[in-house]
Amino acid sequence: MAIKTITHYFDYKSPYAYLAQEETYRLQEDFDAQVDWLPYTLDIPSYLGSAEVDTTGQVISEARNAHQWRRVKYSYMDCRREANRRGLIIKGPKKIFDSSIAHIGVLYAKRQGNFRLYHDAVYERFWKRKLDIEDPLVIEHVLKEVGIDVAGFLDYLRSEGRQEHDQIRNQAEELGVFGVPSYVVNGELFWGAERIVRVRERLA
Repeated sequence: MAIKTITHYFDYKSPYAYLAQEETYRLQEDFDAQVDWLPYTLDIPSYLGSAEVDTTGQVISEARNAHQWRRVKYSYMDCRREANRRGLIIKGPKKIFDSSIAHIGVLYAKRQGNFRLYHDAVYERFWKRKLDIEDPLVIEHVLKEVGIDVAGFLDYLRSEGRQEHDQIRNQAEELGVFGVPSYVVNGELFWGAERIVRVRERLA
């Protein structure tokens, strides 16, 4: 029997992608499928504007119109509602983070053969506001904590890892990827956690 393969694109700063991880793991288990987890770093300001808040939640800078604010506020409310149902924690970030460093971290972890402990730790801690995904030393510490040899990580981050990250993003966009979570099955693209049911149909 041919191995069923799925390419899954995610971004650590997407709450919808975070909520989709459990179902994505199930795809592997239920269909004996091979899932290739690939990071896709979203450019959120290009379509939702940008904003930053202080420790009290007051907006201290913004470049976002009223429509964008309504979308953002609904999105976090919707994700928190679903997270609460599952016993997860989602706290809205104080700013729009550059997740590329954490994404290069997961590419490094995949090279070591076991990325899941790192992957789960980054997602959980980021959405509890306990992880700065823009700090290379913080990401290095998480890798080390989950048992990954970090001797070459910082060099990889500055050179080969950055190149690989950018190449993955370009290839994703050639496939039509524009958001996360996204899934590609036999060249067919599915976007959004609510489309996992369609992914399951294709695999079946």
